[in-house]
Amino acid sequence: MKLNDDIHNYYEHLVVDHIEALGVHQRFDDEFIADLCCLVLNQLPPRYIRYEVDMAFFLSAAKRMEMDMQVQEAVEKGVKFLEKRRADEAEQEKRPPQE
Repeated sequence: MKLNDDIHNYYEHLVVDHIEALGVHQRFDDEFIADLCCLVLNQLPPRYIRYEVDMAFFLSAAKRMEMDMQVQEAVEKGVKFLEKRRADEAEQEKRPPQE
């Protein structure tokens, strides 16, 4: 059995839109963005749908605003986490090997 190709997590769309709106995708490479998307989506509850219009119809303005805030917070946390990890890795590479 295979799931229908139309089934997807609604948050994926919100996350990508937010990353693009912030210009994060212009500041970092594809690996960073892929890691960021995974980190962010794992912080958010799944919301599977088939059609975008379903969410527009069933989602209240208040719930949509709440979802946008969740995405914003998750992206901010994810960027900070990954930037720190990169900085730590760069610092580790500068250190001489210990014997």
